[in-house]
Amino acid sequence: MADDGQARLRTEEGRAGGAALAGGEVLLSVGLLALALLAAYRLYLRWGARSGPGGAARQGEAAALPRMKRRDFSLEQLREFDGARNPRILLAVNGKVFDVTKGSKFYGPEGPYGIFAGRDASRGLATFCLDKDALRDEYDDLSDLNAVQMESVREWEMQFKEKYDYVGRLLKPGEEPSEYTDEEDTKDHTKQE
Repeated sequence: MADDGQARLRTEEGRAGGAALAGGEVLLSVGLLALALLAAYRLYLRWGARSGPGGAARQGEAAALPRMKRRDFSLEQLREFDGARNPRILLAVNGKVFDVTKGSKFYGPEGPYGIFAGRDASRGLATFCLDKDALRDEYDDLSDLNAVQMESVREWEMQFKEKYDYVGRLLKPGEEPSEYTDEEDTKDHTKQE
């Protein structure tokens, strides 16, 4: 009979332990569900706002922009094209300026690479750093980058050439802008397409 009592005791303990375990599983499930909802909400705030009325209008406005005529830019002139002050978004890579407006969800003010808009992105791309401190406010000759980083800059330049319109050069301090003819501009744009 003592065995019968111990067996009942073990069964009751097992049920109590099982209930505690089930309670822990429920708590874990509720916690995971709360984390998933929080993540979904944060994604909505980050990306959903752009697809809402203001974001859609901004992207529609950018798509309606005419092709930019070829010209050269100083750093100060380039900064105007950051997607906030001007709907057109430009960035420079390895001394070349590209119109990345059609990639506004990436390079726009709220995009993951928005830090590069209106700036020379070469150093950030070479070092894979999205920190504003990695970008320079003055002309950056990139002379302190190592060979691997410079190769990375050249690869990024090639990717931008394939995907976006080349609109001009980034001027070094004291350098004069080139004069582009309409014929050169048209020829270069049709070559890219």
